[in-house]
Amino acid sequence: MPTPIAALDIGTTKTCALVGEFTDAGTWRILGAGVAPSRGLRKGVVTDVKEAAQAIAEALEQAERVSGIALDVAYVGIAGAHIQSTNSRGVAGIHGGRGVTQDDMDRAMEAAEAIAVPQNREIIHTIPRGYILDGQDGVKDPLGMVGFRLEVEAHIVTGAAASIQNVVKAVEGAGLKIASLVLEPIAAGDAVLTSAEKEMGVVLADIGGGTTDVAIFIDGSAWHTVVLPTGGIHITNDLAVGLRTPFNAAEEMKIKYGHADPNQIPETEYIDVTAFGEEGKRTVARRDIAEIIGARAEEICQLILTEVKRSGYDNLLPAGVVLCGGSAELAGIKTVARDVLQMPVRIGAPRDIEGFTDRVASAAFATSVGLLQWGWKQKQVEGLSVPSRESQRKPGAVSGLIGWAKRAFLPG
Repeated sequence: MPTPIAALDIGTTKTCALVGEFTDAGTWRILGAGVAPSRGLRKGVVTDVKEAAQAIAEALEQAERVSGIALDVAYVGIAGAHIQSTNSRGVAGIHGGRGVTQDDMDRAMEAAEAIAVPQNREIIHTIPRGYILDGQDGVKDPLGMVGFRLEVEAHIVTGAAASIQNVVKAVEGAGLKIASLVLEPIAAGDAVLTSAEKEMGVVLADIGGGTTDVAIFIDGSAWHTVVLPTGGIHITNDLAVGLRTPFNAAEEMKIKYGHADPNQIPETEYIDVTAFGEEGKRTVARRDIAEIIGARAEEICQLILTEVKRSGYDNLLPAGVVLCGGSAELAGIKTVARDVLQMPVRIGAPRDIEGFTDRVASAAFATSVGLLQWGWKQKQVEGLSVPSRESQRKPGAVSGLIGWAKRAFLPG
């Protein structure tokens, strides 16, 4: 019988709790979902633990009420501008030229992790990009292969220790234990990317409220990750300032009338907007709204392009870019992204899900569904139905260990 898994996505603008189970048919059945406005966060980072905990508790209460399941452990997403990544290589000798064992792979990964990590930072993930056995590269799973020297190329993700601990405190303050902390763009990639895209080379850009999370996947694994401190909330702020309207009214306007491509909006179309002062309401051209949105959307895409070029992998991405996150649902943003990035672009939404599809089958819930998938794969590696106390006690270090193990033994 499938074991329910809980996921918690703590975003800048919304906090989402999901409960789901993986069915025998290979789909995800969503048993419950809870969404609450986020509080105590700025650009993906917890700035008020108590406020963040209250928002988490509200989302959990909704998910528990709908699913009828009491939640005590969840897989939790983490992002924020404090996230950094680097690539490293580790080597392990194989005595006697025997077949590669799990211990050999572990020693190679430990050697890759032996990098200078400042005291104020913590490793979140160590993900193998690929193995080299006796000089032969392109090895994805060396277990059992015969050789004398095993090398691993690993992608290492770190975060500020204080920011990680504040997330842990907020989650525990809501009465929940953490099975693993998972970098959000990697989780989102599990939900919206196809195996072919990951193999060929693809950019995943999760445009959330306060941040844009970017992950580059090549040969089935993450090769580069970064969190950019710009997102949909900045588009709303631009509208509020440019049109001199309250922030909430600007957000409603963006959702209802927003478009990122001004050329698609007739010059004759006008709408009424809420205004400050005694005016109450005034009329503005919808194209003016699109001009403001388009300028910021273009800037976000330029930041993504700059990061892709900085990674050095810009010529290894034939599958192009997949956009997800709430702001990816903005009309016209796909056109803007295609023009700026000069790559194929599509909008990614969670696949193979049933139950509550009207709520979660959208780009805005890519990370939440991806966290469920991460949790299920982790349990396959652990061979456990419930995360161990050790994994709950040290979410950062253990999620890194289990993260690379999952990537080593399970297909992306």
